[in-house]
Amino acid sequence: MKIKAGIVGAAGFAGAELTRLLLRHPSFELCAITSDALAGRALAEVYPAFAGASDLVFSKHDKSVLADLDVAFLAVPHTASLAMTPELIAAGTTVVDLSADYRLKDPAIYEKWYKVAHTSTDLLAKAAFGLPELTGDELASAAARRAAGEAVLVACAGCYPTATSLAAAPFLRAGLVEEGATVIVDALSGITGAGKKATERTHFCFANESVEAYGVGTHRHTPEISQILGLAPGRLVFTPHLVPMNRGLLSTVKMPLAKGADAPDPEELAAIQQRFYANSPLVEALPAGKLPKTASVAGTARAQVGVAYHAEARMIIAIGAIDNLGKGAAGQAVQCANIIFGLDQTEGLTSLAVGV
Repeated sequence: MKIKAGIVGAAGFAGAELTRLLLRHPSFELCAITSDALAGRALAEVYPAFAGASDLVFSKHDKSVLADLDVAFLAVPHTASLAMTPELIAAGTTVVDLSADYRLKDPAIYEKWYKVAHTSTDLLAKAAFGLPELTGDELASAAARRAAGEAVLVACAGCYPTATSLAAAPFLRAGLVEEGATVIVDALSGITGAGKKATERTHFCFANESVEAYGVGTHRHTPEISQILGLAPGRLVFTPHLVPMNRGLLSTVKMPLAKGADAPDPEELAAIQQRFYANSPLVEALPAGKLPKTASVAGTARAQVGVAYHAEARMIIAIGAIDNLGKGAAGQAVQCANIIFGLDQTEGLTSLAVGV
């Protein structure tokens, strides 16, 4: 018996990528795709790439459509999950949420950054954070509860937090970063990370041949990155940039070496990342002298991490590359769902990047 799955918000870029992954997944059966705007239209009509692969038709976000699912993937805008998730959990459906609504452990921090009251703090307290390489214990606990018959909630990490945290975590957890020092992150994302609806920032004519910083000092992923990495408020300076490519995300993290620590050599730093991710099949830690690039992970749920050392500044510079729709969204959601349902975490996920 296959695991019955549905995607709420399947018309967006992350939803379409989820659709692609679940249609060919050996253990999940995609039974429902929803979009209020596209209800009644065939998947292959909206996305011709699916022609011949599926006869699914978009439905409205209706309870009856989502009834009897084992798992619902929510690829919906932030705050929308607050209205849907409690009902799905109450109906016995496990939820894998791609939005930010259940990521931040402290509801007061969520309300500060998202400007809306958190209406289901009981579920927030139970949600497992979905970044398997760094929060595997939370996911394992949720998997055990689901196996015992409980519908569980996974709040998947965002794209910027994923690339940033995977790059930086090994050095912070090893105690190599100066305590209390400012951590500086400069990250670049492809246009699909901004969502499907064209705006003055993302319309082709405005975004093409242009790179732009945005959300400087105010981006909502700031507290999420701080939470994952254990950074106190005000310690992180995060600056995202929009770059004119479809998909891909590169994050560069600059961390001051701890006072009194001997200057590390490049091989030593690379070995720290390699040991940290030795049992993480979807993270490739590169050898000294090599650094990540988005083309190496395009179309996959993999991440590449690498590191360099700036001797004069005594600065560790860690870099992470992901596909923002893959490891940054849909691929990570499937990886988390695999874990929750007791499958191999790589099942249904390709490790082969798009070559050109």
